Amino acid sequence: MTTIETKSGISRTRMRGVGRAAVRGLGLALVLLPGAVLCFTLSLVSIALIPIGVGIVTTPWVLTGVRAFADWRRVLAAEWCGVQIPSAYRPIPKDANPWARTFAMLRDPATWRDLLWLPVDMTAGFFTALLPAVLLFYPLEGFALAAGLWRVFADTADGAYWYGFVRVSDQASAFGAAALGLVLLFFAHFLTPRLLEAHFRLTRAVLASNQGELAERVRVLTETRRDAVDTSAAELRRIERDLHDGAQARLVAMGMDLGTIEILLDKNPEQARKLLAQARQSSVDALAELRDLVRGIHPPVLAERGLGDAVRALALRLPVATEVQVELPGRADAPVESAAYFAVSEVLTNAVKHADADRIWVDLHHVAEGAGMLRISVTDNGRGGAVIGAGSGLAGVERRLGTFDGVLAVSSPAGGPTMVTMEIPCALS
Repeated sequence: MTTIETKSGISRTRMRGVGRAAVRGLGLALVLLPGAVLCFTLSLVSIALIPIGVGIVTTPWVLTGVRAFADWRRVLAAEWCGVQIPSAYRPIPKDANPWARTFAMLRDPATWRDLLWLPVDMTAGFFTALLPAVLLFYPLEGFALAAGLWRVFADTADGAYWYGFVRVSDQASAFGAAALGLVLLFFAHFLTPRLLEAHFRLTRAVLASNQGELAERVRVLTETRRDAVDTSAAELRRIERDLHDGAQARLVAMGMDLGTIEILLDKNPEQARKLLAQARQSSVDALAELRDLVRGIHPPVLAERGLGDAVRALALRLPVATEVQVELPGRADAPVESAAYFAVSEVLTNAVKHADADRIWVDLHHVAEGAGMLRISVTDNGRGGAVIGAGSGLAGVERRLGTFDGVLAVSSPAGGPTMVTMEIPCALS
């Protein structure tokens, strides 16, 4: 009995999937045809008007719309059929003038892939999107002919009506149309979801380019390498400045005090004792500054006990109640742990300084699927409004994670809460 119920449940699920694919394909076909024609026409007209100056203003807006249309299809491909279509548009400066924006977009190979895709989408793409619905709903006409509808068509079409390759002129041929509809329905049961997937694979074949993706990958690596070099140089300058202005100055002052003590030891022992106490305090302060500096370079607790305990120790020093949850079955490579630690430290510092929060939650766990992913989320109940922008601490975190192909996502509506999610590809040992 359980086996029968299980098979029945699987059959119902499959039928729902077939119906869903057909309806989605039909809706997509009805939207993509006018959308592709409109985008293609506006693009050609706008680009043609560039020599007289009008296109300089209109082309960025039109191409942005084309990109939004293509990105919408990328989202549908991923959500409906699991087909990943990478988006590899080159970034355009926000403060660029229309002339620079126009020619930056026209120099982008992804723009020309979009324009090549539009005519393919309005022809082969329309057909492959519509085919799942045709394969599922066309058999209904065959069944209707067998039920007596053939008589209506026979009276108005010289006594015959074609259903596919079956000439319907009497009840026997109408049953033949129903048989053909049954065969089509049988194939629809197996092919409809695959046909919709084939539509999105066709879209990926035109929109995605291995060469373009490789070039984009090289560009991203070049940028992240430059950011890493700049960050390292800034970090070295910070360490040098802290040593020069902090511990070094204290050690120099302590050496001068010791020289004065040697002179005063016989002449003025009382003053010598005061200077000894001052030198002792200078040595304590210098040692504390050196410890802070070492902790800023690579915290000992991170090296000795790993990322989880290092973040817990970091949370204990915060003036805001912080709850840390760690699920890490092993340890990542030292550079990854260091990047993750300082990224969390920066996000927590931002939450304490700017969020006006009274509670923070930190979650660290590792996703083992694929090559592995270290996922960290920092949530606070503050006032929200955090954004990733130039000059913000989150922009620095994004650059730090980008060195390891990591990503940063921020959800921070006005009024809060704020949730910062960080992901770094890595395996645990």
